Amino acid sequence: MQRCGVSQVGAALEAGEDITLVLIDRETTNAAVEDLRQRATAAGIEVIEGSSGDLWRMARDTAAEPPHEILALVGRDPKKHSTEALADGGLVWLLAGARYAQNIGYSIRTAEVSGADAIIIDADVTGEERRTAVRASMRANRFMPVEWADSETALAAASAAGARVVAIEDVGDTEPWQADLTGPLLLVVGGERHGVPAAVLQAADSIIRIPMAGFVPSYNLQAPMAVVAVEALRQRRG
Repeated sequence: MQRCGVSQVGAALEAGEDITLVLIDRETTNAAVEDLRQRATAAGIEVIEGSSGDLWRMARDTAAEPPHEILALVGRDPKKHSTEALADGGLVWLLAGARYAQNIGYSIRTAEVSGADAIIIDADVTGEERRTAVRASMRANRFMPVEWADSETALAAASAAGARVVAIEDVGDTEPWQADLTGPLLLVVGGERHGVPAAVLQAADSIIRIPMAGFVPSYNLQAPMAVVAVEALRQRRG
């Protein structure tokens, strides 16, 4: 959840909301913003700086005049490990076998914007490709844990937390809106070429299939992820 602008961030601090991070325009000369920076720092809240363009892109209210110079992240700890998130009843994504950095970046952004608690990426990519993915995600790794680990580790964490594993693959027999996407949950989407690995499918508690009606036999990676992410957000908002 985001608090946007001086009045909302100030009210959130006053109300004692669970603010875990504050993003401030590094070029601000606004005394009210500086006051909120000091209050956040005194409360032990991490404060990071971004460009004016960065804050404009991140703000929910992009039409504000003048543009907002401060934003606050509420309710998600960007440094909490996925194992902790699952143990606390959270939703974590596993991206198993993606190959293209841009697709990985868009997947990170999809997970973050839909309220996931973390994303685990099992991908054979270079350091430069990781950096490309982070840029494509609009640096969403600042606001949600992004972990690079193998699928076996992710499955073990889910098992230890008592979380269900739900994969998204063509062999599934359940549509997203028929699935229970509440509670501690590891959602799995596969790579561009081979889909979800067989070992992960075997470990899944259920498999979701996204309806298709066209001639082309598959969606691009982010489309099925976005469909399930939004349905999970709807269900978890209660």
